[in-house]
Amino acid sequence: MEFGNNQGSSNVEDRRGLGPVGIGGGIGIGGIAIVVIGALLGVDPSTMLNIVQGTSSGPSTEQVEQKAAHGDPTDATGHFASQVLLSTEQVWGQIFQQSGKTYRPPTLVLYDRLTPTACGGGQSAMGPFYCPNDRKVYLDLSFFQEMDRRFHVAGQFPDAYVIAHEVGHHVQNLTGAFARMEQGGRSAMHGANSASVRMELQADCYAGVWAKHAPNVKISDQDIQQALQAASAIGDDKLQQQTQGRVVPDSFTHGSSAQRVRWFRRGIESGDPGQCDTFSSSSL
Repeated sequence: MEFGNNQGSSNVEDRRGLGPVGIGGGIGIGGIAIVVIGALLGVDPSTMLNIVQGTSSGPSTEQVEQKAAHGDPTDATGHFASQVLLSTEQVWGQIFQQSGKTYRPPTLVLYDRLTPTACGGGQSAMGPFYCPNDRKVYLDLSFFQEMDRRFHVAGQFPDAYVIAHEVGHHVQNLTGAFARMEQGGRSAMHGANSASVRMELQADCYAGVWAKHAPNVKISDQDIQQALQAASAIGDDKLQQQTQGRVVPDSFTHGSSAQRVRWFRRGIESGDPGQCDTFSSSSL
């Protein structure tokens, strides 16, 4: 993929280089949300629940925010993430405007290893995640290397898909999907038809909508195939088969490989967020 200009978003909070910080904090409903929709890699919710319930002491979120650099990063990988974020701001800003609404973009937080959030503690092991309480997307950029190493997914577009997916969760927060998930509480975390799976598949579809409309971005057929490969590689069924040798649909939290590909493809082919209503769909 190629960007038609060199501009990046100013809505970036760069905490890299601050060193590992304490991740104390409560769980609450926001923490439940972070557990349900956190990692693209299909981290088990019970593991993530243990992470966000951590009580180690450290600087507060406000203190870390003050020390962080703000604006478009100057390093290549950070700048790339900022460019993707700006592109999502342009796409969703226009879509919201067409429906008479105002899009309020999330902040992208770049960090190393550990960081405090308004949903509890964040760790790289959780993968990229979105916290609805502070409306921020959290990303340790080493995740991109993990995608390449673990799943052999080449190219930059799968990395852009990851960011667009997490921004998709922000769109869900703005449009009320979180309220539906919260009504189910922790019971919504598992199962082939769970609210968690529907949330993840809708975010995949929203990532496709972004790709369809991304301005000043040249996306090739090869880019799309690489993104579809990434979506397939991180389906619950493939991850479970790799890690435990069997597939247990009752424990799904993100959707199968076929489902993730199907909903991303639906978004990128239609370009219509109205086609992404996984909550009303009888067949995922």
